[in-house]
Amino acid sequence: MEFSEKLIALRRKAGLSQEQLADRLGVTRQSVSKWEGGTAFPELVKLITLSEMFSVSVDYLVKDYIEEPEQTSAEEADTARIERKLDALASDYHRNWGPYYQYTSKTRIFGLPLVSVRFGRDRYPSRNSLAVGIIAIGNFSMGVISLGLISAGIFSVGMISLGLLALGMVSVGYLAIGLSAAGVYAAGAAVNGMKIAVGLAASGETVVGREAAGANILLCGNGLNRGEVEAFLMSHHPTLWRPLLHFFSALGACIG
Repeated sequence: MEFSEKLIALRRKAGLSQEQLADRLGVTRQSVSKWEGGTAFPELVKLITLSEMFSVSVDYLVKDYIEEPEQTSAEEADTARIERKLDALASDYHRNWGPYYQYTSKTRIFGLPLVSVRFGRDRYPSRNSLAVGIIAIGNFSMGVISLGLISAGIFSVGMISLGLLALGMVSVGYLAIGLSAAGVYAAGAAVNGMKIAVGLAASGETVVGREAAGANILLCGNGLNRGEVEAFLMSHHPTLWRPLLHFFSALGACIG
């Protein structure tokens, strides 16, 4: 009996649907469907999880000539389980620069997990390292609220971030804040803002900075106070959202 047939039999014996099994493994239902259809094969870590979940050996799952689940004592099973986990972690470390951690909440909103966490040392985004959810946290993250080394979302925080509100070393967004930032409104060290830019080196339509280039410029470095920066911004953008005005004014005063 092939792996796909064994998986179907074990899943049905446990009374699980493909979707329920996928949730327990942290994979998609489509992945389970492909495994059972024989068009794909799970990675080692998932095989170990399956063997523990159904109380069978990995050998039984992967070797077609073993037709009956191997029976082992509780002590032997525990020892084998520990050895398999250590082997899996060592293998995963060498393959991806280290082990990874993942969590996906069962609660979903508009088809997305409420919380998705993916941490590891993958060189590139993969299923293991890409967090996608309403709240996404990981090496690479995409979500309404996104936190990661590289992140994208409505509210995005990361080394490199892209979002409506983006905060990071390198950030791009409607409101972008970072060492290097670009957006409609931008603040930080080296920034470019289509409407307003406040930073040490800034360019845009209305600019506050030590080094500045734009249509409306207020140079810092001469002891500017918050009131002077606020008056300057108000004169060119009278409808600017007040919390944003106060933030830019405070930042400009610090630079000045």
